[in-house]
Amino acid sequence: MDSVKILIVDDEPDILEFLRYNLVKEGFNVYTAPDGETGLEVAGIEKPDLIILDIMMPKMDGVEVCRRLRSKPEFDKTVIAFLTAREEDYSQIAALDVGGDDYITKPIRPRVFLSRIKALLRRSERVELNEESEITRIGDLVIDREKVSVRIKEEVIELAKKEFELLTLLVSKPGKVFSREEIFNKVWGTDVIVGNRTIDVHIRKLREKIGDDLIKTIKGIGYKFEF
Repeated sequence: MDSVKILIVDDEPDILEFLRYNLVKEGFNVYTAPDGETGLEVAGIEKPDLIILDIMMPKMDGVEVCRRLRSKPEFDKTVIAFLTAREEDYSQIAALDVGGDDYITKPIRPRVFLSRIKALLRRSERVELNEESEITRIGDLVIDREKVSVRIKEEVIELAKKEFELLTLLVSKPGKVFSREEIFNKVWGTDVIVGNRTIDVHIRKLREKIGDDLIKTIKGIGYKFEF
């Protein structure tokens, strides 16, 4: 784990030290920052594999930090997780909309926290992408974007165009929660008007074709691909 870099950005010293202690104990290489501006500076220097951002911070909140990080190509594949209070539903959605991969709710329990962090790191490593052939492999699932085809083991799965685009979006970041707004914008586009149930219908059809256990519903927010 000592080769894995994790950056924690939080304005509360006690939480910063608590998280740092638990991650260092697991062998991670940990950096900390007390505010968003410093966090951006440290991220630019150290290029961490995973960044943990508190949403509510002075000077620059976690959502803005994430937005700025995602605007830079070098942070496209960096895993970003947010720390949120349970009642911050709006903040959670905003955090995911700007490119966050997941959120962890406070109060933080060490074992649950470490489990979530390790799961996020595993997911980021398990997607095999062949850029030349545009093939993504996740377990038994094979997606060929050039041929617009999907296979599970050797079985070809027939998908409609929007079903294929929706699946491709979800598997682009396994474990990331995609908000309904983000799915609408990326699959249907901001200029297209569709009904509120459109995503639900496509998700239902996808589950019928590839299995019920791969696409998870995150109540009140959206969906994620998990394996």
